[in-house]
Amino acid sequence: MVDYHAANNQSSAGGVQTYMEQENDWDRDMLLDPAWEKQQRKTFTAWCNSHLRKAGTQIENIEEDFRDGLKLMLLLEVISGERLPKPERGKMRVHKINNVNKALDFIASKGVKLVSIGAEEIVDGNAKMTLGMIWTIILRFAIQDISVEETSAKEGLLLWCQRKTAPYKNVNVQNFHISWKDGLAFNALIHRHRPDLIDYDSLRKDDPVTNLNNAFEVAEKHLDIPKMLDAEDIVNTARPDEKAIMTYVSSFYHAFSGAQKAETAANRICKVLAVNQENEQMMEDYEKLASDLLEWIRRTIPWLENRTQEKTVNDMQAKQEDFRDYRCVHKPPKVQEKCQLEISFNTLQTKLRLSNRPAFMPSEGRMVSDINGAWHTLEGAEKGYEEWILSEIRRLERLEHLAEKFHQKAAIHESWTDGKEAMLTQKDYETSTLSEVKALLRKHEAFESDLAAHQDRVEQIAAIAQELNELDYYDSASVNARCQKICDQWDVLGALTQRRKDSLERTEKQLESIDELYLEYAKRAAPFNNWMEGAMEDLQDMFIVHNIEEIQGLITAHEQFKSTLPEANKEREAIQSIQAEVQKIAQSNGIKLTGANPYTTITPESIDKKWEKAMAMVPLRDTALQEELNKQNSNDSLRAKFATQANAVGAYIQDKMEEIGRISIEMNGTLEDQLTHLKDYQKTIMTYMPEINKLEGFHQHIQEALIFDNQYTSYTMEHLRVGWEQLLTTIARTINEVENQILTRDAKGISQEQLYEYRASFNHFDKGDGEFARIMSIVDPNGTGAVTFQAFIDFMSRETTDTDTADQVIASFKILAADKNFILADELRRELPPDQAEYCIARMAPYMGPDAIPGALDYMSFSTALYGESDL
Repeated sequence: MVDYHAANNQSSAGGVQTYMEQENDWDRDMLLDPAWEKQQRKTFTAWCNSHLRKAGTQIENIEEDFRDGLKLMLLLEVISGERLPKPERGKMRVHKINNVNKALDFIASKGVKLVSIGAEEIVDGNAKMTLGMIWTIILRFAIQDISVEETSAKEGLLLWCQRKTAPYKNVNVQNFHISWKDGLAFNALIHRHRPDLIDYDSLRKDDPVTNLNNAFEVAEKHLDIPKMLDAEDIVNTARPDEKAIMTYVSSFYHAFSGAQKAETAANRICKVLAVNQENEQMMEDYEKLASDLLEWIRRTIPWLENRTQEKTVNDMQAKQEDFRDYRCVHKPPKVQEKCQLEISFNTLQTKLRLSNRPAFMPSEGRMVSDINGAWHTLEGAEKGYEEWILSEIRRLERLEHLAEKFHQKAAIHESWTDGKEAMLTQKDYETSTLSEVKALLRKHEAFESDLAAHQDRVEQIAAIAQELNELDYYDSASVNARCQKICDQWDVLGALTQRRKDSLERTEKQLESIDELYLEYAKRAAPFNNWMEGAMEDLQDMFIVHNIEEIQGLITAHEQFKSTLPEANKEREAIQSIQAEVQKIAQSNGIKLTGANPYTTITPESIDKKWEKAMAMVPLRDTALQEELNKQNSNDSLRAKFATQANAVGAYIQDKMEEIGRISIEMNGTLEDQLTHLKDYQKTIMTYMPEINKLEGFHQHIQEALIFDNQYTSYTMEHLRVGWEQLLTTIARTINEVENQILTRDAKGISQEQLYEYRASFNHFDKGDGEFARIMSIVDPNGTGAVTFQAFIDFMSRETTDTDTADQVIASFKILAADKNFILADELRRELPPDQAEYCIARMAPYMGPDAIPGALDYMSFSTALYGESDL
């Protein structure tokens, strides 16, 4: 079997992730077929055992034997040649989960994105997830590093199979399922490399089981490729499992090596032809990615500009949660796409220059500058949307507080007015004695005092209703209706009060005397009772604060209120002493009191009851205020935590931005050393990501606590996010610039010493003679007056080195044509991939030389045209 160690270290993390994501998306559907699952079990088990046997062990049941994670870690160590962290030997579930997580972390460290695969599913013996995980390992360590010409992984393996089996009859490999059902493709692969092992002409297409078993037995006996498939399963399945076939075929690829001279020549032609195809594909990819990104921005901005108001704080907080989800989930991939778009554009332009092709000009409106402009508009919309959400939450909080306060005061007032109209309209004075009339008059005076005392509450109710209207409260209609009803009733009570007063005053001359103590009691009890009601109302009043100063102000006011309680208690005792004096006089003079105080409905018992109730409310108010103080202290602690982390992160980002600027200017050593240094530096930067996530956590706590200001820092989360994204983008751009220089150096055959010499020439470039004008016309065709080092390298490489030329391509075609001056279509189809063979046939002119034969094609003029000034 093949050693994957060296290949693993050369794989591209980005390419692995992209390809693996495509395979995983497809895998979620494919694993549902029982026949495919059976094939995968057998194939994946055999593949695992082919490596585990090197460590002296094997597995029997793929979903059971990997549950404790031990053999899974051993398998990864064998195929990677690296040591994994020491496994845990315990038998508990947590030990198994920890072992599997170590294995999954190692896979992820190789650039593989595991989709929907968690340690718990593997430990629970989930067959689907276990097979998916093994398939991910096979892709990464057995298939991904396969490279054939300009293709890799699955496509490279398929191209390799097509090239190797092209000369064989009845073999047409187009995929990794039905193209292998008859077994001829397996036998053709073996025969192409080891003709002594297979008598291919004796095989029949109508006997697939024999063909398959023959290939499997020969591979196992002579090529050390274990039998991973079952012939009957493949034949009896309408569409064999693609993963199982790919796994088995990859073993053939790694078992065979070497290439023939014709393949080398064909590779050169394929490389030249692939330049146009690859460039065209990159242009299409750029256009699509730019179009998709601009479309996403176009669809997102209206959502961010939507200012539809909600009715409640909860509804607005739901919008805030949606915005947070957009910021943390939906936007980051688009940031990566934007960065990748710029990198792809720069790489494409570099490849076009290296292949002597015209520069790429994107469609109108899809330039990098257009995308940056749209992105700037998007970020402006984000900022406005976030500010609007916060202001709306404050407005709705204020509205809810005012609405609750309105209904509370309205309920108290309505309770007080209940029955007052009936009392004011009665005509009891018409049948009362003189003393009773006088009592009624005094009682009415006390009521007027009470009525005046309630005037302030009515005005407060009206003022709150007005403020609710000004703040656009959603239920203003019902508030206005209730407020109007209260005002109308208040006017009626005023009119009735005046009318009753007039009636009583008409009989006042008939009144003689009245018990002064009753009158005094009534006059003092009414305001005191009203004071108690006001005090209880204040003690029950809800409050909302946003900082420590505000709650301390409320606590100070409450303490001042408590300081008045001794004097209030003295007043209560004085009022009660009046009633006691009444009782004393009545008892001493033998007066029988037949009813309550005629001047007031406020009884000593009600005063004591309200007093006790008010006193019980004081400690409750103390507790509520203290709890709010604790909450504000906690909020202040959250502000300090966020500020400390934000200040550290802000300083870190600023230092790293300055540092990457110096690194890009002061880099020494070879380009590979510079690239390695930059990538190591990039990894170092990414290790700071937990600090960013930690800051995001603090920020989320800040928002959940509805904290809207922070006096401890000038940084906002938005500023730090933008700074972090700019830092990552700057590093990626710097790495891309070095990669393009390497690409230029390798394509042009420039040595490291020549690059240093070019740099020195570039730094000392003079404007002193006519030769300068000629050079400037080449490196600066647009006359901008600025010359980049990349353009200078292209000029110097054209002056001093050679690239692939028309003569070299003609020589390669001559090899394929067996030294003839022309080539036949069948020869092209035999030696080149189908699409590139047809590409040549469609563009080659008929050969007209003296030695021409029917169907002869002129490859010389075709090769020359590849390097002409016009596109093919």
